[in-house]
Amino acid sequence: MVAHSGLLTIMERAARKAGPRLRRDFGEVQQLQVSRKGPADFVSQADERAEQTLYEELKRARPDWGFLGEEGGAREGDPNKPRWIVDPLDGTSNFLHGVPHFAISIAVEEPKPNGRGEITQALIYQPVTDESFWAEKGRGAWLHDRRLRVSARRDLADALIATGTPFLGHGDFDQWSKIFGAIGPNVAGIRRFGSAALDLAWVAAGRFDGYWESDLQPWDVAAGLLLVKEAGGFVTDFRGGDQPMKRREFLAGNDVLHSKLHKLLAGALRK
Repeated sequence: MVAHSGLLTIMERAARKAGPRLRRDFGEVQQLQVSRKGPADFVSQADERAEQTLYEELKRARPDWGFLGEEGGAREGDPNKPRWIVDPLDGTSNFLHGVPHFAISIAVEEPKPNGRGEITQALIYQPVTDESFWAEKGRGAWLHDRRLRVSARRDLADALIATGTPFLGHGDFDQWSKIFGAIGPNVAGIRRFGSAALDLAWVAAGRFDGYWESDLQPWDVAAGLLLVKEAGGFVTDFRGGDQPMKRREFLAGNDVLHSKLHKLLAGALRK
């Protein structure tokens, strides 16, 4: 049995406190009061309640840490201390349409002298399946107490690739179409499941062989990026650089497939 660190225990406890309420709300999704926060970008009582629960639990454990959440935005803490990056419900549109594929995502970002934070702990919890994906820098990536490794596939023809697609008010349709046109004919399949956090967790678990998406926020991907890296994978921006969060471009996979996908993607974007 792999023991959590004290910090991961705090994160797990917070997620499991918010999870049961999300499951209950999911079962009564038609009764939720839903408002529009932007084009095709819904916010529900479930999001807000889950984030408040997570905030209270994490704040109680680390009162001087900052907090960046999807719903409440940034709440400042001691700038010399880490901050939490939280998505209380990644996959909101799935949730509101009765699709049981969504997750709670929590990451710890350590401050750096150059201003770029480093993600050192990550947890992605799927309340419906009760799957808890977690990672710590230098300790690997895990699903409960099972060590995770990215897929060992080497041929694009055998690879199942995940992505997110542009939709009303979000994303670059032209860029996505070019990338899809380059990658699609060369792989075994492409999937769009609607939760970037779970897409990255599934890359870490070897369920998906690769992943690309752009126009995402830190709370969508912070935890998932560490999971992929600690599972032995590579994550870059579309140019192969090491600043995917800054560029809001994400390409992930094992070493060989990442390289092959990058060549296809780079070629598509040069056209």
